[in-house]
Amino acid sequence: MRLIFKKTLALVLKAESTLVLSKYKPKIIAITGSVGKTSTKDAIYATLVGTYHVRKSEKSYNSELGLPLTILGLPNGWNDPLLWIKNIFKGLWLFIWPHKYPKWLVLEVGIGKPGDMKKTAGWLKSDAVVITAITETPPHVEFFESRKHLIEEKAGLIKTLKKDGILILNADNKDVLDLKSRTKSRVLTFGFSEKADIRGSSEQIFYNEKNIPTGIIFRVDEKDRSVPVVVEGVFGKNHIYASLIALTVSSGLKLNMIESAGKLKNYEVPPGRMRLLEGIKDSFIIDDTYNSSPFACESALNTLEQIKSSGRKIAILGDMLELGKHTEESHKQIGQIASTFVDMLVVVGPRAEHIKNGALENGFSDDKIFSFANSYEAGDFIKNELKEGDFILVKGSQGVRMERIVGEILLDQANKSKLVVRQDKEWLEKR
Repeated sequence: MRLIFKKTLALVLKAESTLVLSKYKPKIIAITGSVGKTSTKDAIYATLVGTYHVRKSEKSYNSELGLPLTILGLPNGWNDPLLWIKNIFKGLWLFIWPHKYPKWLVLEVGIGKPGDMKKTAGWLKSDAVVITAITETPPHVEFFESRKHLIEEKAGLIKTLKKDGILILNADNKDVLDLKSRTKSRVLTFGFSEKADIRGSSEQIFYNEKNIPTGIIFRVDEKDRSVPVVVEGVFGKNHIYASLIALTVSSGLKLNMIESAGKLKNYEVPPGRMRLLEGIKDSFIIDDTYNSSPFACESALNTLEQIKSSGRKIAILGDMLELGKHTEESHKQIGQIASTFVDMLVVVGPRAEHIKNGALENGFSDDKIFSFANSYEAGDFIKNELKEGDFILVKGSQGVRMERIVGEILLDQANKSKLVVRQDKEWLEKR
């Protein structure tokens, strides 16, 4: 019965969304890829807001239900049928009665299984399509015949592009760059490659007067122009790529690049995505608990390694889900990478035992590894182990709920609901 209700709801909301789009005719930027979709969405939004009336997908509203909710400007009804019924009437009223509607929509589009792209976004007409990256072992790959099949599914978003639209592709990712042959529309590229239209370089972590890392700084080049970009409060190359994409969109729309770069300095980065938080006992947390994949986890570990710190470096890593036949090998590789520089390794979940095994096989000391069945146990352990100056990376797939660990060691408990991901009542009630 619940499945029937969900399918009916998706059809109704999609129909209402189609009507609303035909009435108000907003410009649409649609984003897909195996990593970085949400950070990219927020970076693009930051560069457009103030210039245009723009709306973005809330949180990670990128599914068959999430996309229509964004278009209609409605909240998630969760398990409340009455709220869903109210949403349906509000969506219909938006079409019937004139409203002030956004001129631009920045939409995140996710897939989990074959056929999802057509159901989720095949009915859109996009003015710009962004493909962030396709990693070697993408999330959800276990549900597809092959990685190539998954790429084909994501590439389906290109079919939504209007003839006068822009396709924005990652010049550093061959599989993504090869998709330029799928359209006759204008193509712009971003990346660190010399061939990229919008090129990043000279990336580094910057530190404050107390020698505490506070963000990232890099340079962006477009033809004969060079713009410095600073993003505070976050780390990782994923945020550099998100900024590059946002500036590529700005270039495509002929916006002022210097102004666009300035808007990225303090833009609102969502919780759980390589954000720097203050921890208890004068420690520091790199919170990357929204989700995980082999590529994203390796990237996060590389950032932890690069940080200059007098304290210990601790990696708390949970299961990476939906990897299918790649599960054991991918987790072992992460363990091997972590073993080369961390002072303590904490693993959470049954699959993460392979992280431990990878570290041990690489010569890491067994007395520096601590294993836990769940994030509750790991959180109780680590809050008693921290010392002043420790840098702690916390990462794992959504299903492992690694944000609970961040919640345990976060200094600013009063603002926990704003700083930590998945703090909605519905999430907190889940075990």
